[in-house]
Parts: sequence; structure tokens; C-alpha cells
Amino acid sequence: MNITFRTDASLKIGAGHVMRCLTLAIELRSRGHNCLFICRNLEGHLAQRIIAEKFDLRMLPGPSSKTDLHFTDQNVPHAIWAEVPWRLDSEQTLANIIHTDWLVIDHYALDKKWEKATTPHGAKLLVIDDLADRTHHCNLLLDQNLGRTATDYDGLVPAQCKRLIGPTFTLLRPEFQRLRSYSLSRRNNGLLHNILITMGGIDQADATSQVLEVLAASNLPSEGSITVVIGSKSPWLNKIHNLSKLIPIPTKIIVDSTDMGSLMLNADLAIGAAGGTAWERLCLGLPSLFLTLADNQVAAAAAMETTKLAIQLGDIRVDGWQYRLNDFFSKINCTDPFSDFLQSPIDIIDGLGCRRCVTIIESSS
Repeated sequence: MNITFRTDASLKIGAGHVMRCLTLAIELRSRGHNCLFICRNLEGHLAQRIIAEKFDLRMLPGPSSKTDLHFTDQNVPHAIWAEVPWRLDSEQTLANIIHTDWLVIDHYALDKKWEKATTPHGAKLLVIDDLADRTHHCNLLLDQNLGRTATDYDGLVPAQCKRLIGPTFTLLRPEFQRLRSYSLSRRNNGLLHNILITMGGIDQADATSQVLEVLAASNLPSEGSITVVIGSKSPWLNKIHNLSKLIPIPTKIIVDSTDMGSLMLNADLAIGAAGGTAWERLCLGLPSLFLTLADNQVAAAAAMETTKLAIQLGDIRVDGWQYRLNDFFSKINCTDPFSDFLQSPIDIIDGLGCRRCVTIIESSS
């Protein structure tokens, strides 16, 4: 089959949509299918990452000074993230599709109007969503978020649309399933030596810097070390490098990591966002302190806290999380730092979600 992905990364959007589409595309390619990416040339795009994964890529032109930016669609809360009118996006996307059996959309700015206008005749449509806030015209809908139910999409998708809902369908790369068993087996030693900080590839909110500022004044484990993962398109790289020098334990900055599985395997604790990498941490049983960085992370964060898969510090935009983060480290010398974590919580994400999704795509063709 030929599968076309329409997704974007930018400083506003972040990297997560492109990264999970790459995960799905890698699994599809492993089964003999051809994948094409269509992305817009926005500030913070991930074209080089897509090319590095050896996928065909068509780049749509970035918005120009002549682009009419007054195109906000009241029915699509994130319409502005496309940075061009939806009709123009549809026309440019169609012009770059030669032949496709499936069109995969992972973009908060696009909805039913775009999908009906853009899906080629005879092709099927998979929508990847997290928000359940707009209508779709699709054959399959994937929402991998914990706490989501199929009824959340009642009235938003056609009656015949198959809904793939919840972390059973989490799009994780194969290495997480391979590392899962060993990673879970080493989680009950109570040690806190290696701390991993991962707040997203672009980290528009500059959460990484804010976390480092708190840690610089915290009671960190004397034998510990910190690894910070950030993307090369983050506008805060220099600031993060400078702050890392203030941390009293060895601190390494890794840019554009291609081996998150190993980094998580070797970490004892993660401090991260309630976004895409949260599912990777949960699959490997890595204890996590997490922050919400945007409104679309709030529901998943609440669900994770309810099931005690991780400890929520709060929202990066609201003061108070700093004290909870500092308080966690203030207790490390007098109690088990992981006493608040459920010891075997991770059956909910087994690392096989991507395979399940591809199997359903193939059987629906």
C-alpha cells in the first residue's frame, strides 16, 4: 500500500505529531508499505529528521507576507496552527499526492472540511487526534490517551468509523517493547542515581530551563547525575547549556536523541511533560514526576495521576509546582523516594500498540 502522512512540527505545534507519525510509518514500512510525508515549512519543522529516517518528503511552502492570516475557523480551536487558510492547505496537499491508499492526518488545525476536500477518491482516511474537539470525515480514528473513551467522539465521526481508543493503541517504537521486560525488572531497587529530564523536543514553554533552575537549589543525590534531552529546534538551547553548569551534580545535554529507549532504561527517575514521551516512560516502568505544559495535556495528566502511574507536579504556567519538585528531593535521604509510586503499574501500555494499529489499517484496506 501507499500511505501519505499530512502532519507538521513547529515552535507552536511542537514535535510530537511528526514523531508519532514517524513511529507509525516505520512499522508500516517494516511490513512492506510505502510512506510519504507532506509537511509545511514552518519555523521549527522536522524535515531533516524525516529525511534521516529515509522517508520521502514533500515540503509545502511556508506562509508568506501575502498570506491572509485572518482565517480563524471558530469550529476548529487550533486552526491558526496551520498558518495558512485550510483551503490553500488542501489544494497544496492534493497537488503533492500522486497515488495513495491511505491518508493519515495528525494535525489539530484540520477537520472534516479539509478531510472531505483533500482525501483522494478511493483512498481511506486515518485521523490521529487527542482533543475530541472537532468533526472528522474518516474511516479510522486513533486517540491513544489514557482516560479517553469511544463515546467522546460521538457525533464527531461517521457512524461507520472505527475508533481506536486508549493506550492499547499507543504508538511506540519497537525498542520500547524490546526493552520493557528488563526495564521493569530493575525498578524495585529504590535507588535514585540517574535523573532524566525530557520536556519535549521544542519545549516552547521553556519548561526545561525552569526545572533546571529548581534543581540547582535542590537536595540532589550526591552520587547522582542528570541527563537532559532537548531538540535542536528548541529556542532555549543556549540557556539550557548555561543552566546545566549550575547543577551541583554532573549534567549532560543530549540534542536530538535517537535512543530514548536506552536513556529511559538507564534512568531511575524522569521529570517530564505529560505529552508523547509520557507513554514511553510508562511502558518502561520509569517513575516519573510530570508537568502539564498545555491545555491538551490536562486530561491525560489527570488520568495518569488517578491510576498512580506517575506523580503530577502541576502546570508549568501556575506557580506551586516548584515547591512540590523541591519537596520530592528534600525527602530522598530520609525515606524511599519511590514510596508514592505504584510498584507494578504498567500493564496498561505494553509497547505493542503500533503493531495493533497497522494490523487494523491492513485489515481495513
